[in-house]
Amino acid sequence: MSFIEWAREKVSAERVYLSHHAQMERGKDQVSVDDIMAVVLNGKVVESYPEDPRGSSCLIAGQGSDSRWIHVVCGTFDQDDLLIITVYIPNPPKWQDPFTRRR
Repeated sequence: MSFIEWAREKVSAERVYLSHHAQMERGKDQVSVDDIMAVVLNGKVVESYPEDPRGSSCLIAGQGSDSRWIHVVCGTFDQDDLLIITVYIPNPPKWQDPFTRRR
């Protein structure tokens, strides 16, 4: 099973935790928890980090209920739960579009 399939299973089972950082960032950008879960369930993996020393993780892009693009970085909290590491709106100058980093 791929990481994204595993992550989607965890969202469906409500086995998800938001880090303190993710909570702060979602508040700053006014992103709802429902939108975060929808991005994980329906979004597209932009980058995978299978060798992250903290555990496998990935960056997912998807649209929120207000059509804004949202990035969600999530990883393994433990073998049983998904951790939302951070959430943000992909804007210039870092992002050319939701799927392309500026070089």
